[in-house]
Amino acid sequence: MPDPAEQLQRIYLAGFELQTFDRFPKCVGVVRDHCIALLVPSVEGLQMLGTPGWRMGEAIGVLTEKDGRKVFQAKQELVDATPERLEILRCFRADLQTILAGQSPA
Repeated sequence: MPDPAEQLQRIYLAGFELQTFDRFPKCVGVVRDHCIALLVPSVEGLQMLGTPGWRMGEAIGVLTEKDGRKVFQAKQELVDATPERLEILRCFRADLQTILAGQSPA
């Protein structure tokens, strides 16, 4: 089982910011380039809780479709899911998954 402390250190050294949130006391927030994911401890080390999204203040904007266009939505707030933002999110997710698997990101 990977050591969560070592995983957090690798995540931090890879340029991610670590945060805690009152609303999610058992999770660690991982933030980079406006993207955010929540991590929870498991028997296999840290794992992502749900899907990473776009940081919108203290909320996580989930990728959805509204009126035929892709957006990140947190409650009533919307942010366009531009191709650039989608690529940033894709890289964020891939790098985080690589680190959690014990490998170095590209």
